[in-house]
Amino acid sequence: MMRYFAPLAIFAVIVVIFAFGLHQAPRKDLVPSPLIGKPAPSFTLPSLADPTQTVSNAALHGHWYLLNVWGTWCISCRLEAPELLAIAHTGVVPVIGLDWKDSRSAAMRYLAQRGNPYQQIAFDPGGLEAIHWGVYGAPETFIVNPQGIIVYKYIGPITPGAWTRDFLPRLRAAQTVSGS
Repeated sequence: MMRYFAPLAIFAVIVVIFAFGLHQAPRKDLVPSPLIGKPAPSFTLPSLADPTQTVSNAALHGHWYLLNVWGTWCISCRLEAPELLAIAHTGVVPVIGLDWKDSRSAAMRYLAQRGNPYQQIAFDPGGLEAIHWGVYGAPETFIVNPQGIIVYKYIGPITPGAWTRDFLPRLRAAQTVSGS
């Protein structure tokens, strides 16, 4: 009887330690990015909608924008889609998409079914550009200022609460300082 109790007791202790660790772990959206306050990595990638065209963040210089990294394979991206559409409809800030590790046909079907919140979508099927931005999962969203500096990085799906709490104050404060 004792030989069965010892492994069970050890397993219970391990479960308690893991549960405590998970409870004490910081929120994933608080992971600092080494890119905050630094120039956004420049990119020129094929457009998702038209592979003969390109999308470049150099063309966005002088404007605030959100860069949203997403993929059709990403379940959290599907949860985020309605909020991105709502954000796009407000006109507060342009939303630029970076379709990451995806197929063009799947992404086009996805946008046709769910709506397209993006002003432009850069296509990164190999995921190489996302590496320069420090992306390790989708969705991830960056606020970039008119000087091309990354102001904020949000990890996970944007919810109405996150938009109100984490994005709008930064955008409003920045617009007040810049006078726009």
